Amino acid sequence: MTTTYYTASSLDGFIATEDHALDWLLSRDIDPDGVGSNAAFLADVGALLMGASTYGWLVEHGGGEPWSYAVPTWVLTHRGDELAAGRPEAWAGADIRFVAADDDAALRAVHVEAVAAAAALARTGVWVVGGGELAGRVADLGLLDHVVLSYAPCTLGSGAPVLPRRLELALRETGRNRDFVVATYDVVR
Repeated sequence: MTTTYYTASSLDGFIATEDHALDWLLSRDIDPDGVGSNAAFLADVGALLMGASTYGWLVEHGGGEPWSYAVPTWVLTHRGDELAAGRPEAWAGADIRFVAADDDAALRAVHVEAVAAAAALARTGVWVVGGGELAGRVADLGLLDHVVLSYAPCTLGSGAPVLPRRLELALRETGRNRDFVVATYDVVR
């Protein structure tokens, strides 16, 4: 079982602007079946760990659309009741679990649940979705195995950092998907 932080980044290391906008990312050309694509990555993913801000962005921008993921999703927040109340009706059948994971023990427990859920689906991966701080916390606990970054051809100057802490990585492979350079790293422990 592996836990992977899979995201896109500007060249200067930001995953969103200061006001959480993603227009810089969503306007880029990408082959949905190419190197580093969501479809290829998701084939092995059996559970998601998602930050509250990422979930909130999805609610705001995807309300009324079907939930995109067929695997259990843990939304890690201290605002669970507020987020659960705002969930669009279209997501009523989705397996979304709101949990408080403010401390290390709680985050470890959620990770254990996610690994078990992925294994039950005969999948080999847990995806840390959005949120450099969440990915950093998972890494701090020694639970993060890989980082996959798709670099967009732009700089933002400021915003939400990919990882707001030091993390040693070893480059495993690179590729190109139209506008993006995709780099896969192993976490060095």
